[in-house]
Amino acid sequence: MNTKANHSIKCSVNECEHHCNAENYCSLNCVTIGTHEANPTLCKCVDCESFQLKNKTNQGSVK
Repeated sequence: MNTKANHSIKCSVNECEHHCNAENYCSLNCVTIGTHEANPTLCKCVDCESFQLKNKTNQGSVK
């Protein structure tokens, strides 16, 4: 369980392994941001490349 929130990186993706379960922050020291588009023009074109899907046994352990 990730409990050390990095208050410089806000995140609301509960399904990510790095999400700080108690708060809407990432637990990583830094993240990699990228795009899947050749010429991104919308927010939905930008991706957090540090995303890792939570292990199913960890999902639902939000306190």
